[in-house]
Amino acid sequence: MRTILLGGAEWVAVLRIGLGLWWLESWRHKDRKGWFERGTGIAWAADVADKHRWPFVKTGFAKVVQPRPRLMAYVVVYAELALGLGLVAGFLTPVALIGGLLLNLLYLVLMIHDWAEQGQNAMMALISLVALFTMSWQTWSLDHAMGFFL
Repeated sequence: MRTILLGGAEWVAVLRIGLGLWWLESWRHKDRKGWFERGTGIAWAADVADKHRWPFVKTGFAKVVQPRPRLMAYVVVYAELALGLGLVAGFLTPVALIGGLLLNLLYLVLMIHDWAEQGQNAMMALISLVALFTMSWQTWSLDHAMGFFL
């Protein structure tokens, strides 16, 4: 398939790179000092989980995240950075797409009551699926240059 400027494979690569930039922006705008030193991100998420309409969210958060808030803050913040860099550069792209999809699904479940957040996570998850199933790493990527995931 060809369009005026690019072919289908190139447009899918543009979509993948745009998703990576979206993750990088999510990382960039985080108050990392607040997340790491004051625990603001995990404290906010704990408050959301505590009021969640689904009991398994509160229970899961209490068992997995609350016992190790500092570690979880680093996991969340640096996962967003790694996803963004991986997708923009096209490095370990399928891994980044699946990781991003899982992170978006976690955010989607946690923020089930916030429609603005739902839209963002739903769009990012949809783009991840499209980029995954169209094998977006085959164009403009380090994966392609190094012969990964052929």
